[in-house]
Amino acid sequence: MRLSKAIVAVQIAIVSFCVSAGAASAQVVALGASNTAGYGLSSSQSWPAQLQAMLQARGSTTRVINAGISGDTSAGILSRIGSDVPEGTRIVILSVFSYNDNRKGITPAEHQANVAGIERQLRSRGIRIINANGLIQSAEKAGMVQADRLHLTAEGCRRVAMGLVESIR
Repeated sequence: MRLSKAIVAVQIAIVSFCVSAGAASAQVVALGASNTAGYGLSSSQSWPAQLQAMLQARGSTTRVINAGISGDTSAGILSRIGSDVPEGTRIVILSVFSYNDNRKGITPAEHQANVAGIERQLRSRGIRIINANGLIQSAEKAGMVQADRLHLTAEGCRRVAMGLVESIR
């Protein structure tokens, strides 16, 4: 009887430790469209997944959530902040380009207003924003794109993740 109570106590302690360790780890959300989602790649090849793997290899418990949706616009990203950026998120890595907006008739002024709205909502929640656009553009300019010349290759995604890994603390 005593042994079973001791086992239960140890199990409760382990569960409590795991829950508190999970709560203490930073949560990162990658928010964007197709280059965030990893269009044309396996889910493990997207830059958010590669970033997660790099952080884990360094011993970090940080979770990276991929909230990229292919074809999404700046208005769509703005509308889903509440559902895709959960409470407890500390960092959002933002990637919002105007390509999908242009295709769907969203003007440059509307695009800018939507991006400003996204940033305003995140900052009002105390969330740090890291802009990944420059890293994605750099990989594109280096030719790390798929045949469509729009979406990153797995190597391009690795380059983006490597550029971000030091920013996550």
